[in-house]
Amino acid sequence: METKRFTKTEIFKAAKLLQKGELIAFPTETVYGLGANALMAEAIKKVFAVKGRPSDNPLIVHVESFDQVKKYVSAIHPMTQQLVNAFWPGPLTLIFKTKANAFPKEVSAGLDTVSFRMPNHEATLALIQTAGVPLVGPSANTSGKPSPTTSEHVYHDLKGKIAGILEGGPTSIGVESTVLDLSDPLQPPMILRPGAVTKEQLEKELGIEVLVDKHLLKESEAPRSPGMKYKHYAPNTKVLMIHSDDWQKAVAWGNNHQLRIGVLSGPAIAEEVRASTAAVFMYANDSVQSATKGLFAGLRALDDPKLQLDIIFVQTFPEVGLGTAYMNRLKKSAGQKFFEK
Repeated sequence: METKRFTKTEIFKAAKLLQKGELIAFPTETVYGLGANALMAEAIKKVFAVKGRPSDNPLIVHVESFDQVKKYVSAIHPMTQQLVNAFWPGPLTLIFKTKANAFPKEVSAGLDTVSFRMPNHEATLALIQTAGVPLVGPSANTSGKPSPTTSEHVYHDLKGKIAGILEGGPTSIGVESTVLDLSDPLQPPMILRPGAVTKEQLEKELGIEVLVDKHLLKESEAPRSPGMKYKHYAPNTKVLMIHSDDWQKAVAWGNNHQLRIGVLSGPAIAEEVRASTAAVFMYANDSVQSATKGLFAGLRALDDPKLQLDIIFVQTFPEVGLGTAYMNRLKKSAGQKFFEK
């Protein structure tokens, strides 16, 4: 199969392919999504097959307006409109109970809830509107690997497997959306996956404490949100997280063991250890915003077989605000492993 590259002037062509059940990757402000008609079971099955995604991992449905969501849900949480007004379009996914048979069972992994998001990207909103149907949109990559933040990442993973990619430039945030469970109108909202809309922002907007689901799912449990159960975001090269005070010790340990070390960090750390390491991918600056935007791209770059790295050391950040989302993804990339000596 030829994977075509569509510009924003060719959205009509991409939309037609989606209507026919083909797969089109699309840009968002978070990561690139692998789009399929959310009302067509056969198209959704292709998504799981192309990604190698476990069938009990639910999908997020992307819409072009909140009115589109209302067609499918059976109950609206009383705080929904306030959240939509504040954060849509944007990196916030909302989970609702849906009407019976509103979507093929593959969308929800057999649950009675579905996740919805309105992405903050003009081209993709136009694509959904032109297609006339909501789109599922998991990250457009091989399941378990770092999510794609450029169309080139998508092309690398899925060339020849999907019908096309809608070009939209690099993503501006770099990690997937916050997922908020609103499925029970009688219960307060709960964060199932952290993202760029932070716990602190949600609490400020709603004026209540927002809980975070931190329990680890058992193999027999079905996740209510993507990113809760399976290994995610991991390159082939081993990743270790490095606390701020441990960089010199970690680099010395790696060199003593004759390891080829890759470093993923902001400029301050990168310049400090550059001479003692094999490869460096530097965030644009030392902020957590820059680190979050560059995390997946950096993991992909340092995982290049040409570099022949044995290990990737990655900078950590405090788990507050956006740092919560950054560390959530980094911990999964590293299999929860920090450098300890």
